Amino acid sequence: MAVSESDVVAAAVELPSGAGFVRCALQVNPHHYGESYRGSPIDGNPESFAAELVNRASELQISVFAVTDHNSVRDVDSFRAAAQGTDITVLPGFEVESTDGIHVLCIYDTDTDTAQLERYLGKLGILKPEPSREPCGSDFARILSTVSSQGGIAIAAHATGAKGLFQALQKSARARAWKNEKLLAIQIPASIDDLDEGERSIIRNEVPEYARGYKAGQRQAIAVVNAKDVAGSDDLDDERATTLIKFAGRPSVEGLRQAFLDPDSRIRLNSDDTPEEHSELVALTWIGGFLDGGAIHFNPNLNVFIGGRGAGKSTVVESIRYVLDLEPAGDLARSAHQDIVRHVLRSGTKVSLLLRSLHPAERHYRIERTVPNPPIVRDAEGQVSHLRPRDVLPSVEVFGQHEISELTRSASKLTGLLRRFVRADIDLDTRRAKILRDLQTSRQSLLNTDTDLASIDERLAELPHLEETLERFQEAGLEERLGEQSLLVRESRIVDSIPERLQSLRDALTMLRQELPLDRTFLSARALAGLPGGPILDRTNAVFQELSDALESAAQRIEDALKQADERIAVVASEWSEHKSGIDERYEAILRELQKSAVDGEEFIRLRRSIENLRPLEERRSGLMRLRTEAHQRRRNLLDEWENLKAGQFRDLSRAAKEVNEKLRGYVKVEVMAAGDRSPLAELLRDEVGGRLTESIRQLEAEDDLSLPGFVSHCRGGAAELAKHYGFTPGQAENLAGAGESTFLKIEELELAPTTRLFLNTSGDQKIESWQSLDQLSKGQKATAVLLLLLLDSDAPLIIDQPEDDLDNRFISEVIVSKMRENKQRRQFVFSTHNANIPVLGDAELIVGLDAKGDAELEDATGQAFIRPEHMGSIDTPSVRSLVEEILEGGKDAFERRRRKYGF
Repeated sequence: MAVSESDVVAAAVELPSGAGFVRCALQVNPHHYGESYRGSPIDGNPESFAAELVNRASELQISVFAVTDHNSVRDVDSFRAAAQGTDITVLPGFEVESTDGIHVLCIYDTDTDTAQLERYLGKLGILKPEPSREPCGSDFARILSTVSSQGGIAIAAHATGAKGLFQALQKSARARAWKNEKLLAIQIPASIDDLDEGERSIIRNEVPEYARGYKAGQRQAIAVVNAKDVAGSDDLDDERATTLIKFAGRPSVEGLRQAFLDPDSRIRLNSDDTPEEHSELVALTWIGGFLDGGAIHFNPNLNVFIGGRGAGKSTVVESIRYVLDLEPAGDLARSAHQDIVRHVLRSGTKVSLLLRSLHPAERHYRIERTVPNPPIVRDAEGQVSHLRPRDVLPSVEVFGQHEISELTRSASKLTGLLRRFVRADIDLDTRRAKILRDLQTSRQSLLNTDTDLASIDERLAELPHLEETLERFQEAGLEERLGEQSLLVRESRIVDSIPERLQSLRDALTMLRQELPLDRTFLSARALAGLPGGPILDRTNAVFQELSDALESAAQRIEDALKQADERIAVVASEWSEHKSGIDERYEAILRELQKSAVDGEEFIRLRRSIENLRPLEERRSGLMRLRTEAHQRRRNLLDEWENLKAGQFRDLSRAAKEVNEKLRGYVKVEVMAAGDRSPLAELLRDEVGGRLTESIRQLEAEDDLSLPGFVSHCRGGAAELAKHYGFTPGQAENLAGAGESTFLKIEELELAPTTRLFLNTSGDQKIESWQSLDQLSKGQKATAVLLLLLLDSDAPLIIDQPEDDLDNRFISEVIVSKMRENKQRRQFVFSTHNANIPVLGDAELIVGLDAKGDAELEDATGQAFIRPEHMGSIDTPSVRSLVEEILEGGKDAFERRRRKYGF
């Protein structure tokens, strides 16, 4: 039976997703502790006491108990028995006091039996493992060394207390103990900020004599945990009793060791700020193609794919891009993406992506895409949605191999990266579109008006000639003899204009009829159902009904009035027609008499008729001039609004640049140039003006502060003005000045996008500034600057295929990894890589190993990639750690040889 798509995705969610925070109580005491050390006996027995603590821990979502009685392990098994069948992991251990007066928690793996633990106690000098406060026979340094050799982990207990490291030792002895490489963690009572200044400075590695293998002041030198003594179930409620520690899979001592080696990434106190939730990819599956049957359960933080060449890492990245229907940023990236879809994913392959979107509210979606069809978005119930992938995950970014390098060659695309830091204005696109639409309408209106005016002026230019000719006829006495017919011409014009004057009223009536009766669907019972203000809004129904009735009545009255007017005008027209007939008869008689004397009376009447027909054009011209003035004013207002919108966008971008400069202080600097992209202007001039414009365009592109309104004003001012302000040759200036008003209006409507310049501090030291612009940098340095920008705050996933291919290797470990670690708690990263620094120094929460057999691009499609569950986990997962050593380091032997050659 075929497996359904939802079953495949559900199965993917059950796969390992790497490391996640669990709440750990690292100093849990047994039943006798209250009576032995606090003088407060507790009812029950060791078994019931352990069961009570386990039950309370389950309620509080505490997942790890480290049982650490003083000098004894006799009650460990009570906790093991109580935890069976629960999600709580019991790590057995004990607490001892060194000969130099320091308390130490010693913790071992969950499968270490009691007899072995007692032998470990014996190695430390506790020959009789019974609860007591007696010091053991080893000093602090020996305890650390011995516990490490036994496979355990040691924590300096209540380090700031009376029996803690800071008070038990002084001066050089304390510094030596603090710098012991076996000391990985200390216990403090609350947060680091609550400690006194001296202790706080030592923990933060700010005191040179206490520096622990890192440059002083660079990073926290040691792991700190809260592990207040738990002697009863109420103690578990105290946030100082537990610490959040990140593990992959079942908590273990190796997991603790990895956490203590990387506390910035893997340890969080309850008093620390909780990272904000972010949208994330949850699971990805394939049916068919090179990755047939493959599935990945993503971690919310840093995910890294590793594997040999041809193992399918790029296919995973391009599958994410494909299912999300994202367009590659560059031509090379587009070609590579299409090749992978065509030859590796292959036709018929179905890619499914489960994701969690937080905006505007938390929801899960499943996006499915079968090659070569468009993607389908399903909601949490599996129903097909009208939403598109970019609607449910709008800011996600995917970059293929070398695509970041392609980005560095486009100033406009760099500006697009900067826009990620501009607060979204959901109305901006609507406002921009409306202004541009109104500007285009105003342009067309002005051009049409100018065309009409030009036509009228052309016709009115005949008027003086016609009037002069008329005067000659008048001198011949024709005005007197044909005066009646001459006046009839004017009357005819009046009669012809009567229907024209009523037509606008008929048009208005037609429009009113189209709106009646008024639509009240939006106020129907169905539309208002469930609205708290529904009963109030329902009263509008009556208002709309009364208004509709009143308008219907008014429309009928207007229609009746127009009908009556038509009837009465028809009577007038009939009477005037009889009047005209009489005048025409007399006119014909006069014409016959004039013909006898070789005088053309008909020409005189035609002349009079032509003049009368031109007279209304003067009135029409006057109206058009008023309209033109009003249109120009409207356009001035629109242009002001357009320039203000563009200026506002630039100010937002400038603020974003300042924000980026602050976050990347000492690494990357951003400068934004207003109207820096002159290509729309160059393209328009080539299309509209033509001719030899190369030098003119080059000069305009070189202008530091080019103003489009200013440029248009100079164009209208003529060639001399253009030559003066821009240094154009006379020929170039004449060419541009003669472009015409249509071109000038189009230039006013252009949007010259801001451009962005990036500068990288190539000194490698934040405090020593050596800034170089992108065009001065190597390919690797360019990509480094861009990637630092990409790694900054966002709530959407960032997916990159082998970023190290384009990066300066020195910057990967010194800068990139640092920023990656800083931001991975606030957003999801998905990388494929061959560089060990990214998953290891970046402390990837999920490392996924891929391997393959055959060739992905063979025509018989025999190639197959594999993503095995045992190769999914974090660096504290033994099988994953071995894979990292083998694939990224070349195996232990190769790593050891390099270490010896380097002299480390």
